Amino acid sequence: MSSTSSMVLGYWDIRGLAHAIRLLLEFTDTSYEEKRYICGEAPDYDRSQWLDVKFKLDLDFPNLPYLMDGNNKITQSNAILRYIARKHNMCGDTEEEKIRVDIMENQIMDFRMQLIRLCYNSDHVSFLSRHQLSKFPFYCCSHQPNLCWWWLFSLSFPLFQEKMKPQYLEQLPGQLKLFSLFLGKYSWFAGEKLTFVDFLTYDVLDQNRMFEPKCLDEFPNLKAFMCRFEALEKIAAYLQSDCFFKMPINNKMAKWGNKCIC
Repeated sequence: MSSTSSMVLGYWDIRGLAHAIRLLLEFTDTSYEEKRYICGEAPDYDRSQWLDVKFKLDLDFPNLPYLMDGNNKITQSNAILRYIARKHNMCGDTEEEKIRVDIMENQIMDFRMQLIRLCYNSDHVSFLSRHQLSKFPFYCCSHQPNLCWWWLFSLSFPLFQEKMKPQYLEQLPGQLKLFSLFLGKYSWFAGEKLTFVDFLTYDVLDQNRMFEPKCLDEFPNLKAFMCRFEALEKIAAYLQSDCFFKMPINNKMAKWGNKCIC
């Protein structure tokens, strides 16, 4: 992080959706500071640090992460990445590169969401007694409206993570194969030019190899991509710095990736 701050990146005190943004800010030597919001402990997972200011920041669509750069106030993680990338010509030059960037930007987000769904499954509502579950949406609206989203989200997924993890690992090689084929013999996912989608892809692949350490073993070009990215001078420096933290990936209510590495 540069000593003279201008941009402000706001997010939870986790890697989450901000990690690729941090990597891109560091790589482009962008001057920035962070505003990190802390989620409370179980059972309430208090989010008041963020909720108290959420609608006071003049954001069009208040959410985390956000980026403030002078009069420009941006939400949506990929919009933030594109904003930074445009300043440094990292969105692709040729039409072919731009198409590959557009495809990867969306495909890697779909892939990311699969692991997120596994980590934030409905077991995380266990802090509510089961007999209260049917009353949960009404309880939330009157007492803790910030939890309403969680009730709606949880209903879509199986109760126990044990049912989801084997299914995820079963389909993981097939997903990774598609990325391997798309990368092919290129150095980067747009071709031979480094773009912001490489930062996204590195982050998501890194999370998956932390979740299943051998998952990239069958795909030498993906492993080479990871090594190539980590060897970039400014990335290597950041990964070795005190500013970098490998964990937690997810927030405290998650079932995996929610702990700091001591």
